[in-house]
Amino acid sequence: MTKHLLAAIALASAGAAFAQMTPVGVWQSVDDKTSEAKSQIRIDESGGVLSGRIEKLLRKEAKQDAVCDECTDDRKGKPLVGLEIIRGAKKAEGKDVWEDGKILDPENGKSYTLRLTPVDGGKKLEVRGSVLGIGRTQTWNRVQ
Repeated sequence: MTKHLLAAIALASAGAAFAQMTPVGVWQSVDDKTSEAKSQIRIDESGGVLSGRIEKLLRKEAKQDAVCDECTDDRKGKPLVGLEIIRGAKKAEGKDVWEDGKILDPENGKSYTLRLTPVDGGKKLEVRGSVLGIGRTQTWNRVQ
């Protein structure tokens, strides 16, 4: 009986760890220059496609009612809190990588080709934004 209980607990733990190897959840982005917490982003999945919205601005000096002045598309003038910054990413065949989407940098209004890769057992998310293969990778930390 005890062996069965331990086996069930081990299976449940493995399932929980596997379930975390996805970008779906709440993440904390970090400023590249200062290493300061920047914002909290919620990534959701619908029909196999990911989208992500800013839930909270975390910088001390951040104005919670700020809008995306630099945006040039349908997000121009929209509040940063609630702003969709991730659009269209899909899971790559046979890999724990989501790509073919776009990510918006609301500080400069530019959109970049996106690749999301859960790492460290799903506790961290490598977020790569690029144009013509040139870009940068940030590591976001899972909040939940």
